Amino acid sequence: MTEKKIIRLTMAQALVHYLCNQFTEIEGEKVPLFAGVFAIFGHGNVTCLGEALESVKDKLPTWRGQNEQSMALAAIGYAKAKLRRQIMIATSSVGPGATNMVTAAGVAHSNRLPVLLISGDTFANRRPDPVLQQVEHFNNPTISVNDCFRAVTRYWDRITHPEQIISSLPQAIAAMLDPADCGPAFIGLCQDTQELAFDYPASFFDEKLHIIPRARPDSRKLASAVEKLKSAKRPLIISGGGVKYSLAGEKIGNFASRCGIPLCETIAGKGAVIHEHPAYVGGIGVTGSSSANSMAASADIILAVGTRLQDFTTGSWTTFAENAQFISINTARWDAIKHQALDVVGDALETIQEIDSKLLNWSAPDEWMTRGRAEMKTWNALLDEKQKPTNAILPSYAQIIKVVQDNVNDRDLVITAAGGPPGEVNKGWRVKAPNTVDTEFGFSCMGYEIPAGWGAAMADKTRTPIVIVGDGTYMMMNSDIYSSVLSGHKMIIIIPDNGGFAIINRLQNFKGGASFNNLIKDCKVKEAFSVDFAKHAESMGAHGRRVETLDALEQAMQWAQENEKTTVITIPTDAYEWTPGDALWDVGVPQISNRNEVNDARTDHNIIRSKQRVGV
Repeated sequence: MTEKKIIRLTMAQALVHYLCNQFTEIEGEKVPLFAGVFAIFGHGNVTCLGEALESVKDKLPTWRGQNEQSMALAAIGYAKAKLRRQIMIATSSVGPGATNMVTAAGVAHSNRLPVLLISGDTFANRRPDPVLQQVEHFNNPTISVNDCFRAVTRYWDRITHPEQIISSLPQAIAAMLDPADCGPAFIGLCQDTQELAFDYPASFFDEKLHIIPRARPDSRKLASAVEKLKSAKRPLIISGGGVKYSLAGEKIGNFASRCGIPLCETIAGKGAVIHEHPAYVGGIGVTGSSSANSMAASADIILAVGTRLQDFTTGSWTTFAENAQFISINTARWDAIKHQALDVVGDALETIQEIDSKLLNWSAPDEWMTRGRAEMKTWNALLDEKQKPTNAILPSYAQIIKVVQDNVNDRDLVITAAGGPPGEVNKGWRVKAPNTVDTEFGFSCMGYEIPAGWGAAMADKTRTPIVIVGDGTYMMMNSDIYSSVLSGHKMIIIIPDNGGFAIINRLQNFKGGASFNNLIKDCKVKEAFSVDFAKHAESMGAHGRRVETLDALEQAMQWAQENEKTTVITIPTDAYEWTPGDALWDVGVPQISNRNEVNDARTDHNIIRSKQRVGV
C-alpha cells in the first residue's frame, strides 16, 4: 500500500496554504482566485492567522485597513471592479471587529458579490470562557456574535476542529463562484482551533483552477420566451447588473439593435452599454430617465435580464402597464420568478445568444424604436439644459457631474452609493466606455464609496476611480483616504457639500414633513458650520482643494488628474436642485397628521399605491 502523503500544519496555516493554491482565468490568463487580504488584527486572529498570513505575504498580500467595515467594503469594491472574477478576503478579530463587518456582508449579499470574510470566534473548548469581547447567551452557549453573519451571507461556518476546513473551504468557494448563489462567505475560526496542528492530506493543497460556470437555459422555457417575444409589439429590455457580470453587454446591445428593441438599464446595470448606443433609452425607475420610464409605461413585453427587479427599478411596481408581461432571464431562480414572470433560468450571455439565434429575422415594429430614439433625444436635451452653467449662487449636482465627466478619461470608474450622487449619476453620467460605473444601490450603504475606490484602484491600475460622495456620507466613512495614500492607490474624490443629508430632506419635504434633523441647519446644534474637507483630507496625506465655482472645479479636476496620489475636491452645492425624470416610489406616509402637508401627501400616496401591479 502506498503511503499517503501528509502535510502537518496548524489549522490557520492550512487555511492560508489552501487559499494560495486556488486559481482562476481572466481573459485566458491564469491568476490567483484570491488576490489579497484586508486585515485588522486583534487577539482573535493575530497570533495564529496573522502568523500564517505573514509567511505568504509575497504570494498573498495583506493590506491593513482602518476600520473592519471599510476594509470589507474595499474587498467588495475590488470584486465589483473585477466583475466578480477575483475575490478578496477580509479578516477581523472577535466581537466588535467581527460585527463591524456585518454591514459590509449585507452590501455583498444584496448585490450578489463574492467576498470571503474570516473572523476569530469563541473557544471551542470553552475552558477560559467568558473571554475578552465574548457576548454570552445565557440559554445557548453555542451562539457567538458571528451568528449575526448568518442573515447576510450565502455560506456560513464555524470551525471547531482543524479537519473541518477540508470540507468547508471548497464549499465556501463554490458558493462565491456560483452565479446563482453568488455572495459573501463567512468562516468563523475558534481561537483555540486556529492553533492546533493536524496531518492534512497533501492532495488538499494541490493547485486548482476554477472556471465560473455558465448555466444554459431550459429548452422549453427558452422556446416559450421566444414565442412570447415574437408576439410583442412594444418590447423593452431591462439590462441589470447580471449582464455586466456575465460579460454580456456587447451581445445584449447588438441583440437590441438587430431586433429593434429599446434597451434601458437598472442602477446596477448602468454602463453595460454606452450612452450613445442606438438602442439605449436611459436608466429606468426612481432614479431613472423620463425616456425609459415613458417606454416602460407603454411596453407590452418586458425582457428583464440579470436584474432582481428591486423597487427603484420598478417604481415600486408602478412603472409598467397592468397588462405588461415579463420574461425574466436570471441565473438565480429566486430572481427569475418574481412577479409572475416567465422564468428563464440561465446565464445572460448564453441565453441571449440562444434567443437571438431562434428569433431569426424577427424584429419589433420600426415605429417602436423610432419612439424610443425620440424619447432619448428629448431626455438628452433636458440633461443639456440641466447641466449647462447658470448664474445661480450654488451649482447643482447636474452641473458638477458634467464638469467632472468632461475632465476624466473615458475608462475611469465613477463610484457612488448613497445620498444625492447615485440618482444624479444614474441620470446624468453619459457612459462613454463599458463597465465604468459602480453605483452601490443594492444596499445603498453610506460609506461604501471611498473604501470601494481603494479596492477598485487595486483591481485595475490602468484607470482612476472617480468617487463622488456627499458630505453626509463622507463623515460616516473616510479613513481609507489614508489607506489609499499609505498603499499608493490613487483615486479622485469629489464632495458636493450641500450641508447635510439633502436627498433625505428632499424626501421628507416631498411627503409633507418639515425639514428636520437632515440638513445641519435643521438639526439640534449650537451653531451650524461646514467641515473643511480639503484640510481633513490633507491631514491624511492626500491632496485637497475647496472650490466655489464650476470653472474652479474644472481647474481642480485637471490638477487632480496630474497628481500622483489621492486628491479630494469639495464644492458647495445646491441642496434643493435635482434632475427630474423619477418614477414613483412607495414609502410609508402617516395616515393622520397635524400637518396639512402630510395629509395631502398621504392622499397623493394612496394614488401611487393604486397604480401598483399586484399579483401579476
